Amino acid sequence: MEGQQQFLDVETKSDHATIVVDHREDPRFDRWLVQCGAQVQRRQLEVGDFICSARCIVERKTREDFESSIIDGRLFTQLQNLQANYPRVIIIVEGETHEPRLQKESLLGAYASIITDFGAALFFTRNMEKTAELVYAIAKHEQLAKKQPMRIYAKRKTLTLAQTQRAVIETLPMVGPKLAKALLEYFGNIENIMQASERDLLEVEGMGKKRTKVIHNVLSKQYRSEEDG
Repeated sequence: MEGQQQFLDVETKSDHATIVVDHREDPRFDRWLVQCGAQVQRRQLEVGDFICSARCIVERKTREDFESSIIDGRLFTQLQNLQANYPRVIIIVEGETHEPRLQKESLLGAYASIITDFGAALFFTRNMEKTAELVYAIAKHEQLAKKQPMRIYAKRKTLTLAQTQRAVIETLPMVGPKLAKALLEYFGNIENIMQASERDLLEVEGMGKKRTKVIHNVLSKQYRSEEDG
């Protein structure tokens, strides 16, 4: 809820770390977290997958979903929402092997953006059980070692017009906060970006031919409902 605080009151035990788990997460997480020593509460969360304290939230992604969210720009929009609600944001990428969809350079660029542009921590785990162990360790440190309260809130900032415009452009594939700002500064507004030719887009520093092609296709190609599943 924009401009408001949403409170989630949870019952806690002084000797147990309490973890709020999004209701869409695999039920097996409850068992693994309890085995670690956690008290688990399931809620429908607006952002993130695991709340570890009033200031700390975890977003979990499989490797496949992580790469897909980079390609379609969803990751950076999620990071913006997470950052707007919690001071400490942690991204966990789960899984060992899969058929990569991105080149190494693109992945490293995304890692760098997560850490430097958004100030989020980035961890990799082998499987769901190891993810649960890491989430518990974070919650235990936050609540039992640092004595962080467990009255959970999401305090979403009211975005300015400029921030909203940048957020819209960040939904384009392969566009992060820095490039979105560069596009808006060059073209002046969203409408001009949407109407720009490939040649015009290529004039923006950092675009490159591949990224320009992908973005122009998204903006200009005819929508095909049969490809929309």
